[in-house]
Amino acid sequence: MNKVAIAEDIFWVGVVDWNIRDFHGYTTSRGTTYNSYLILDQKTALIDTVKHTFGRELLRNVNDVIDPGKIDYIIVNHVEMDHSSALPMMAEQAKNATIISSQKGKEAIIAHYGDSLQIQTVKTGDELGLGDRTLKFVEAPMLHWPDSMFTYVVPDKILMPNDAFGQHLASSQRFDDEVDEHVLIEEARKYYANILMPLGSLITRKIQEVTQLGVAPTMIAPSHGIVWRSNPSRIVNAYLQWSEGKSKKKMAIVYDTMWGSTEKMAQAVVEGAVTQGVEVKLMKLRATDLTEIVTQILDSKAVIVGSPTLNNQMFPTLGQFLTYIGGLKPKGKIWSFFGSYGWGGGAVKNMIEMARKVGFEVHEPGIEVKYIPNAEDLAKCFELGKQIGIEISV
Repeated sequence: MNKVAIAEDIFWVGVVDWNIRDFHGYTTSRGTTYNSYLILDQKTALIDTVKHTFGRELLRNVNDVIDPGKIDYIIVNHVEMDHSSALPMMAEQAKNATIISSQKGKEAIIAHYGDSLQIQTVKTGDELGLGDRTLKFVEAPMLHWPDSMFTYVVPDKILMPNDAFGQHLASSQRFDDEVDEHVLIEEARKYYANILMPLGSLITRKIQEVTQLGVAPTMIAPSHGIVWRSNPSRIVNAYLQWSEGKSKKKMAIVYDTMWGSTEKMAQAVVEGAVTQGVEVKLMKLRATDLTEIVTQILDSKAVIVGSPTLNNQMFPTLGQFLTYIGGLKPKGKIWSFFGSYGWGGGAVKNMIEMARKVGFEVHEPGIEVKYIPNAEDLAKCFELGKQIGIEISV
């Protein structure tokens, strides 16, 4: 990809990763981008770099605009290696550049790449003059690493928040008004659910802080995916809604099955829930990616989970799911559990204990049936779906 002007003398010089399908456990079915931005003024600043495997492409894109040796500053908003692992290569070409990061960023850069780089630290409220433009910095610890920070370009009103407000979406287009808006919001929602969900309260406070600091962007240029230029408030408002744990009259039913008994129970729960006009998503673990399941849970008021018993434990796919979702800590959900067993149970008890341990609100006591569910068992499952449907409809 060649350089793209996002504003006068501000260029996207990043790269598109069309083929990546796994991003540390997150399924990236539409690929991703690693966005880097070059600002030309009396002083030249490069905002973030890219994954090291695309370092030469970054250098080529920068060279299309300016000799890298003329770069005065390299801003490192976040040291995770998809954004910083090309930093040593770029620093070798931009020999006179000062690296700008948060204090935690400096510590992380040294830990990753050694102490030979020239690093200047900044904190919230600090400014860096480039000439006609000024860069303002806002520390954003744990969004989503301790080192994270935002860079705000004045007077252009462009916010470069690294991993906040991004999406894993490979595209030949760079802006929100150039792509399918439904695909864009779907990927933004998936990104939030699988990466930023446990940070909801921090996100709410950070958005309020940024507003109080007078940061009012007319463009948001994240480090993954598309640049929000037509209506940046749309993604900010979506983050506020998601971070507050707002959900709708929706139930996510997640299960796995060995010989079909747990599946019959899951289908009965669905039938009960739909009598209350509840939107239901039924997802079998071995047929649905975890990334998609978590995205559906984001705006669900209830999560109903079913597992067969294997060796007195929950089925392995359920252990993986509960470990993953437990770390993401979704807010304001009702959880309930069901399952089947042969000669000895255990799955439902195991799942309830695991859910309680991470602080989930559990609807007791759960349903567990031996061998194949009979009409009475299925009626109980139907009633479970119906009763929780009533509860989340209030």
